[in-house]
Amino acid sequence: MNEAHGGGPARHDLRDGWTLRALPAPPAPAEADQADPAGAVTVPADVAGRVVPATVPGCVHTDLLAAGLIPDPYLDDNEKGLAWIGRTDWVYETTFDRPPGDADRTDLVCAGLDTVATLTLNGVEIGRTENMHRSHRFDVGALLRDRDNHLAVRFDSAYRYAEAHRDRLGDRPNAYPEPFPFVRKMACNFGWDWGPTLVTAGIWQEIGLHTWSVARFADVRPVVTVADGVGAVAVHVTVDRAADVPLVVRATVAGASVETVVPAGERRAVLDLTVRDPRLWWPRGYGDPHRYPLTVTLGTLDGVPLDDWTRQVGFRSVRLDTTPDAHGSAFTLVVNGLPVFVRGVNWIPDDVFPHRVTRDRLAHRFDQAIGANVNLLRVWGGGRYESTDFYDLADSLGLLVQQDFLFACAAYPEEEPFRTEVEAEAREQVTRLAVHPSLVLWTGNNENIWGWHDWDWQEPLAGRTWGRGYYLDLLPRIVAELDPTRPYWPGSPWSGSEEIHPNDPAHGTTHIWDVWNTDDYLKYREYVPRFVAEFGYQAPPAYATLRRALSDDPLAPDSPGMAHHQKATDGNRKLQRGLDAHLPTPADFDEWHYLTQVNQARAIACGVEHFRSHRGVCMGTIVWQLNDCWPVTSWSAVDGDGRRKPLWYALRHAYADRLLTVQPRDSGLAGDGDGGGLAGDGGLAGGGGGGLAGGGGLALAAVNDGGQPWRASATVTRLTLAGEPRAKTSYELDVPPGSATTLALPADLARPEDARRELLVVEAGESAERALWFFAEDRDLPWPAATYDATVEPFDGGVQVHVRARTILRDLTLYPDRLDPAAEVDRALVTLLPGESTTFTVHSRLPLDPAALTAPPVLRAVNG
Repeated sequence: MNEAHGGGPARHDLRDGWTLRALPAPPAPAEADQADPAGAVTVPADVAGRVVPATVPGCVHTDLLAAGLIPDPYLDDNEKGLAWIGRTDWVYETTFDRPPGDADRTDLVCAGLDTVATLTLNGVEIGRTENMHRSHRFDVGALLRDRDNHLAVRFDSAYRYAEAHRDRLGDRPNAYPEPFPFVRKMACNFGWDWGPTLVTAGIWQEIGLHTWSVARFADVRPVVTVADGVGAVAVHVTVDRAADVPLVVRATVAGASVETVVPAGERRAVLDLTVRDPRLWWPRGYGDPHRYPLTVTLGTLDGVPLDDWTRQVGFRSVRLDTTPDAHGSAFTLVVNGLPVFVRGVNWIPDDVFPHRVTRDRLAHRFDQAIGANVNLLRVWGGGRYESTDFYDLADSLGLLVQQDFLFACAAYPEEEPFRTEVEAEAREQVTRLAVHPSLVLWTGNNENIWGWHDWDWQEPLAGRTWGRGYYLDLLPRIVAELDPTRPYWPGSPWSGSEEIHPNDPAHGTTHIWDVWNTDDYLKYREYVPRFVAEFGYQAPPAYATLRRALSDDPLAPDSPGMAHHQKATDGNRKLQRGLDAHLPTPADFDEWHYLTQVNQARAIACGVEHFRSHRGVCMGTIVWQLNDCWPVTSWSAVDGDGRRKPLWYALRHAYADRLLTVQPRDSGLAGDGDGGGLAGDGGLAGGGGGGLAGGGGLALAAVNDGGQPWRASATVTRLTLAGEPRAKTSYELDVPPGSATTLALPADLARPEDARRELLVVEAGESAERALWFFAEDRDLPWPAATYDATVEPFDGGVQVHVRARTILRDLTLYPDRLDPAAEVDRALVTLLPGESTTFTVHSRLPLDPAALTAPPVLRAVNG
């Protein structure tokens, strides 16, 4: 289960002996003139009537896959042939014996049922559920026999349930032609522009019997605060009772203890603890994420233990600064009194089948996030409330978490049964997650308020409910009641007021999607937003991921498997538009694959570096997206098989504590500042290069998100592509912690003699990565053919590839997964000037061919 109870209660997991079978389709409604083709379903003959072993926790798809009855839905276009699963009713069944002992109560506890379930025990219905995002508990003691108890969990089609409510309440506008707003289920199961349509059913979290006597904890909700060196924990306790007797509750944390008596007939108590000078929990990069164990026990007056509860808590304060100013109104996350520039990534479910996401898998993904210098994960509202492991890992690593309530890209009905389900779901999840210091922000929805304003919803809604009452009334009231230490923000994006457009960049949070959908990525530089909660650019996954998932021969951007695993509307056309604007025409698929990945990395680097250069006005960027749920062309930095794309390496640089970046700026720019200047008016650039600001100039921005001053000598050199210097200047950087300094570059650096043959190189200090600025796009440059010397040196567990450039090498990248799917490399997108060298360290379980390692398509640059 989700919680660890001890003392009196006992848990008896029901993991074993489950079977699964499809149920016959229900009869069509009598009033229907003809079958609805969209709702028609035929269960394949080899599945109909078949009883197969079931894994719990699990789901129908993975059970059928394990039984060899369906192909892997992630491969090729197999997904298309499996739509019948989501339109079929299913039943899970098992038998078990009564747990030993003579407890007062025996409850069947279901941590998560997906989704529309009817539960029967020994032929008696014990309950119904219709919400994937809630747990359920049923008193079953009176129904149990000593041997061979039969438990059945029937799952009705989520499609049929949702479509019935849609027909009853009237349709609602939606980003996709699916009925997901009408069922409290993981929305992206119904397909997204990065995900397959695989509508699941099953016992997706733990299920078991819970035996207990006298009383147990129904919930424990600590409210943790700290101010002026004093920590306070208010422990709110609710008990369930089987006997009406006085109870003793005791709480202990950091050496402080308190106990109270819950009188007979009462169910609630609050215990207040005070901790002097606690060690604070800090986000990564700011200090140690220290936590203290909090233990709460329940017993009788004569000392009989009944239940206990233990969690790790952290003392920290968090607030949002939304103060109006000359630029609009701020959106700054303040932790322990310090403003934090958010270097974030959006998080989607890491697998369509969430029971497959283990703690180890999460830990690896979090390591990848931290390796890219990320400090915040936003849990997106079309997925799920993540597992306790997710938040516990974030707590331990100092990763901040923004949690959306689960509403995304649609108008949602507020009528029953949905309002009751949403309130129960929100109360349970806020209570469950409030203990985690990593959680710093609740968000009401993803893009729904924006959608109501801008996506032509109002006319088709015709006055029907769409979710406003959730986002601006119900959810903020629940958060204020149950989790008053954390800020709540009604939506992403949201401007802070219904009087201001919800996606106004000058106020609150902003999503920037015109870049991917209609405009070149240089348009990022036209924005100086307060906080960018979503922006992204696509690229295909790693080559090894494609080869595992697709049988296309040959691979091509539009080959059948590639086309099926591109879910974005006009996705390949948008990729091509981006290539046409910046890069040479690819000669073949291998070059297309490389260049689209380079373009993704440059697009996001362009945006991040620009936004960070305006630190002080802009105080956060959350890139869409860190991860994928299956192998797909998408906006992710880590693909569906867990491989890092070049974007990951670009993020590692763009999100570094100390960043040097060249930016187009108005020619009247002052010598330095806090990052609050205006964007350049039309500069050509791309991930650190590409042209003069129209009518303006160039500036060097130095951003310091570290805790110490950044003092270094910086040199800026204008060079030819052949490495010949044309002009040079130097600066003494002195950038305080948590600030940015902007320095105007002189005309002899900002104005090249020949834009197609020159670039700027900026270096500061011995360890800082340098910044580059190209005055023209790669497609227009007279690139010399890439020539270099490369040697391969083996070591235990891999090889080092040493490369010395004879000509300039632009965005040199090594793809060892083409030789060993498990191989990983430490760097990518390395630009070398003639005579410069770099070393790629490759970890591999297999011997790698040196000749293949040092030539295309494994090792390649933009110019060859």
